[in-house]
Amino acid sequence: MPLTAQPLRDRPGALLRGSCDLDTRPFLSAALGVVVRIPGPVVHLDLSGVAFLDAAAVAALVQANATVTGQGRRLLLHDPPYSLRKVVEMFPDECAALEVAA
Repeated sequence: MPLTAQPLRDRPGALLRGSCDLDTRPFLSAALGVVVRIPGPVVHLDLSGVAFLDAAAVAALVQANATVTGQGRRLLLHDPPYSLRKVVEMFPDECAALEVAA
């Protein structure tokens, strides 16, 4: 399933749709490169349309989070897929900084 990204209409951030795996890794990297440059104290990443995130995709989210946090801002993940939760369970220390909206 291809990966797409589009700006959120109601807050600073983006909506991702599709799967984040080996085939879509370059697109995910490019999309997150744009996301980390979105202005505002909180950048929202809506993952409700993402069917799957592999471990490398989660690592890319961790890196994007580190970039935003390094700027004194927050990256807030919304509605992550089950696969993200499983990777976080397997690598709790590496993923500890990821912030998921309640």
